[in-house]
Amino acid sequence: MKELAGRVALVTGAARNIGRAIALDLAAGGASVALVARTDRAGLEETAELIRAAGGTAEVILADITDEASVRNMVAHTKEAFGKLDILVNNAALRAEVAFEDITLAQWREVMAVNLEGAFLSTQAALPLLTESDAGAVVNIGGLTAYTGARNRAHVIAAKAGLDGLTKALAQDLAPRGITVNLVSPGLIDTARGGRSAAEPEHHKQHTTLLGRRGRPEEVATMVRHLVGPNGRYITGQTMHVNGGLYLP
Repeated sequence: MKELAGRVALVTGAARNIGRAIALDLAAGGASVALVARTDRAGLEETAELIRAAGGTAEVILADITDEASVRNMVAHTKEAFGKLDILVNNAALRAEVAFEDITLAQWREVMAVNLEGAFLSTQAALPLLTESDAGAVVNIGGLTAYTGARNRAHVIAAKAGLDGLTKALAQDLAPRGITVNLVSPGLIDTARGGRSAAEPEHHKQHTTLLGRRGRPEEVATMVRHLVGPNGRYITGQTMHVNGGLYLP
């Protein structure tokens, strides 16, 4: 079923894990996908090769979503490659754990810049193209701890909670243009961690799901694909929790 045939999607943080799964699923639905990361070109190329091997179309773009000029170039690159943009998925994020008293102002600002300001800049830059689409859609990827809280993540939780608020605000602002805006909040998903976030978060070790297992990135991607597809056009301003019943709002 190619319900996204003819659509163009841009996915930030698409080099691995949930971002890669989202890109693969959107491509499986027929969308051409712009794959974005700040530095991991090798990871993006792997994602692109998986899409192309399945018969899809992908473009690799390196961009810093905390830099306004870089974000605008990212959107311009997408337009140059595909001529349009219908779907924006703001997935890129930092999830470091630091005791509150040890968080530096620089660390606080870095997390805010990637997790929250990156979504703001990307959506604002993409808005002219999304407005031209007859099915524009934005999906922000949030996080479980924005609703449950957790130790040693004050900066991450504050940014992700802000992303929830931004989603609701944009749903109001962009509805007159026919653009839907939703947030998908994953919880306890099996992912490969690297860099500064290599260690498994402590809150993962303290919780179990009702279903007795952790989720797969593909299960998050399925929700995103539904929200941006033709059967998700009556859904906007919502937070969709994909967490196996760990958190029941």
